[in-house]
Amino acid sequence: MVSPAIALAFLPFLITLLIRYRHYLVLLYRAVLLGWLQDRLTGVPREQRAFQYVLTHAIPGDPQHILHTFDQWSYHCEHLSCVGPLKGKIVEKLLCERAPRTVLELGTYCGYGTVLMAAALQPGARLYTVEPNPQHASVAEKVIRLAGFDEQTVELIVGHSEEVIPQLREQHGLQSVDFVFMDHWKRCYLRDLKLLEENGLLADRATVLADNVVFPGAPHFLQYAKTCGKYRCRVHRASLEYCRAIPDGIAELCYAGAR
Repeated sequence: MVSPAIALAFLPFLITLLIRYRHYLVLLYRAVLLGWLQDRLTGVPREQRAFQYVLTHAIPGDPQHILHTFDQWSYHCEHLSCVGPLKGKIVEKLLCERAPRTVLELGTYCGYGTVLMAAALQPGARLYTVEPNPQHASVAEKVIRLAGFDEQTVELIVGHSEEVIPQLREQHGLQSVDFVFMDHWKRCYLRDLKLLEENGLLADRATVLADNVVFPGAPHFLQYAKTCGKYRCRVHRASLEYCRAIPDGIAELCYAGAR
């Protein structure tokens, strides 16, 4: 049994930890515990609750207002793991600079990043987005169409990325991609980057963006990108979506071709 004296000795240490990591504890509560509790109380998944909020408050056919409504939900109701407005500006800026004809998104989730990128595309460009979870894909499909984008602009593919990527050319007519945005499971970033290379899907000077490379992090992906000799790599520093106190960043890779 721990004596009161020992417990008191550890108290300052515990208080220091709580103060230092308070933002991560808040994130744990908002992103995990609150969502879990609401799922069980309402019987409705968080993603569907967010869509109902958007459906009630957003202006149909207005992508920017739909994104803003998602932001309001995530700031004031429950946390959603979308790219968010701060890092979203980085993605928009790079899309406008590169003006890609074909864009591939890995990890559609609720469709936030899809709508953001589709709104920034040049006329005639097309976005392919891949989501493994059928329930999330169902929500994303509604969000994408609510924003006003048809299947000629955005094609939603339901399936796991490791299965979809090798089939993109044969089943979806995608010969190569100019711009890739990764925002799915971080442990899959490196695997899927190599799959894109092996299947010859990266166009010369293609841009690959990867979200959350600082938090929760994708160290093996970054190490490969920086040392394999196929990419010029930089990290755009920012903060975690809807949590300004937690550092995060987006990796930008420019493909130089196989060596």
